[in-house]
Amino acid sequence: MRLLDPSELYRPEAIYAGKPLNQFRDYDIDDEDPVRRRVRETYYKMHTFQTVDFVRGRMDHWLTFNHLKAPMMDVLMKLNELLDESDPDTDVPNIVHAFQTAERIRRAHPAEDWFHLVGLIHDAGKFMALFGEPQWAVVGDTFPVGCAWSDSIVYRSSSFEHNPDGKNNNYNTKYGIYQPNCGLDKVIMSWGHDEYMYRMLKHNNSTLPEKALTIIRYHSFYPWHASGDYMHLCNEEDEENLKLVQEFKKFDLYTKCDETPDIDDLTPYYQSLIDKYIPGELSW
Repeated sequence: MRLLDPSELYRPEAIYAGKPLNQFRDYDIDDEDPVRRRVRETYYKMHTFQTVDFVRGRMDHWLTFNHLKAPMMDVLMKLNELLDESDPDTDVPNIVHAFQTAERIRRAHPAEDWFHLVGLIHDAGKFMALFGEPQWAVVGDTFPVGCAWSDSIVYRSSSFEHNPDGKNNNYNTKYGIYQPNCGLDKVIMSWGHDEYMYRMLKHNNSTLPEKALTIIRYHSFYPWHASGDYMHLCNEEDEENLKLVQEFKKFDLYTKCDETPDIDDLTPYYQSLIDKYIPGELSW
């Protein structure tokens, strides 16, 4: 797989989302801007309530996979009802973002059909928000719980003030409940669609390669793949996987725009990939 520079994702005649690369993920606080206010409120709730106990409770609830029986494409189409409240870069339904990401990967990596499918399904776990889960427990950047929060987390300086884990000496140190270089697979992440989708695909015996599942599991872990934090918890395998997740980030982030793909026209191709790697009715 040839790794791309983000600038290669652009059409020469347009700038995606009406702004250059360095203006994506702008989280400056502006209460006069309803989108910025919405994003901040989502993250403040996330950083207040995402604790070790909360995450374990959501795992107990969601990882029974007895909430829905449905094919992958049916769940993806439900994302037409979802607008991600944590995203400052787009106000289009999540199904549009899914096809934007997948198509840009397909163009850049035409031979890697598993990668195309990752682009399409990476956010499918957000369906939890349509089944009663608050968005702050579904969307947005993820981070480890059970150890100190890194400085690069969005709104880090002010948003964790009321999180009780910050006052728990078992959880508020550099390593917390973990061992040095234990590997990210032993780290409990804040609850969201990434971990859910990884576990759901495993549960349903998907034949996607392990690297695909890794991308899905950590694509929202921006403090790690964008800022280089938490490397003290990573092992050698994580360091290799980091390159894959960073490659995916270029397509997940920089393809957000108001241009809507022809979803009806593209659906047969992506259905063929679903039939290849995640066929039939799935347990959600």
